[in-house]
Amino acid sequence: MSATKDNVYTVSKLNGEVRQILEGQLGKIWLNAEISNFSSPSSGHWYLTLKDNFSQIRCAMFKGRNQSVRFRPVNGQQVLVKGAISVYEPRGDYQLLIESMLPAGDGLLAQEYEALKMKLAAEGLFAAETKRPLPDNIQRIGVITSATGAALRDVLHVLARRDPSIEVIVYPTQVQGGAASQLICNAIQQANRRLEVDVLLLTRGGGSLEDLWCFNNELLAHAIYNSAIPIVSAVGHEIDTTISDYVADVRAPTPSAGAELLSKDKGNKTEKLALMLSRLQQSIRHYQLHHTSRLVSLHHQLQRHDPARRLQQFEQRFDEMQMRLHNALQQRINRAAMQQQQLHNRLQQCSPVNSLKVESNRLAFLATRFDDASKSYFRQAELRLQHAVHQLETVSPLSTLTRGYSITKLNDSVVTDSSKVSKGDVLTTQLKQGSVQSTVI
Repeated sequence: MSATKDNVYTVSKLNGEVRQILEGQLGKIWLNAEISNFSSPSSGHWYLTLKDNFSQIRCAMFKGRNQSVRFRPVNGQQVLVKGAISVYEPRGDYQLLIESMLPAGDGLLAQEYEALKMKLAAEGLFAAETKRPLPDNIQRIGVITSATGAALRDVLHVLARRDPSIEVIVYPTQVQGGAASQLICNAIQQANRRLEVDVLLLTRGGGSLEDLWCFNNELLAHAIYNSAIPIVSAVGHEIDTTISDYVADVRAPTPSAGAELLSKDKGNKTEKLALMLSRLQQSIRHYQLHHTSRLVSLHHQLQRHDPARRLQQFEQRFDEMQMRLHNALQQRINRAAMQQQQLHNRLQQCSPVNSLKVESNRLAFLATRFDDASKSYFRQAELRLQHAVHQLETVSPLSTLTRGYSITKLNDSVVTDSSKVSKGDVLTTQLKQGSVQSTVI
């Protein structure tokens, strides 16, 4: 196969077309995974890896998106993210550009809710033309709720106050928990078999998303849609919206409002207007849901040609180069510190301080030995001196004088023979103490 101009790509062109294919065909996806390698450089963007036990994918969440996240992601955290698949063209890596992030528990419920809502809207269960009008003259109301709940007491109180003539038949059922959806379906089917009421009021008080989750059930949605009896959904408070609210013929914001709606008189224009407003709101919601998919498609097309996406690519590349530079500088600093430590150790080994210390110890040792030797020498010399003095004293004439003897001298010569002196010679006699002169007669 020969190469032509048509099938020869540059790497940049190939990565660009792959990015457009991924962004155009896959669109927005939900991903449930564990966070690892989370980093947040000075630009404010987030970079992370999402993984499961077998695979992983690189992700980026830019500053304009991550400011809406109400928690700080940490490594090891399980999250549910929504984003679009793209390609980081400079490196040729495919990645997920995250638009929203939720903790895994809350996120999964929200994802399931949105997915079911889109599915049922596509099937036409929310269409305004399928909504049945409420009877003009309501004589019996069937209430599907808990027999011990506050919602039933509120409904009975409002009906007794506004129109005591209306008969109420209660179809007791659970309105919370795993089995509640099927039990509510059974109550709707039972009411349709008996055909003893003019309208059904499906109601319960407010609660969390988990508490109201049984009203976000596909089987229940079809049971409400297929009911021959018109159904008013009055679940939770005004801010709570469930799938049953979208499918029901009329939605009331609270149990009490549902009872007021069903106990209206024909001449009450305000209540008629409220009913028309409710139907109008349902029509608007259906219109919005009907056009959501096209809006998403157009949004994807806009994103593919959005210069902000290219700018995000450059920002991500800049952050990557900044982190690489930081890591390279850190490695350089670490190597320099290691070399400095090695040179310091070598300098310590070659330093004269150690030699001086050894010589100083040796000098101190020799000084000690010299001091000991000199003391020993002087002691021995002193002993020899004492011995010599003793010997000298033994043979000294002075010792003889101390024993009472004397020494006679003639002209400084010791007289040892009397024949050596003559009459008239002056003799000097040395005593122990002093001397005596005498003349020979």
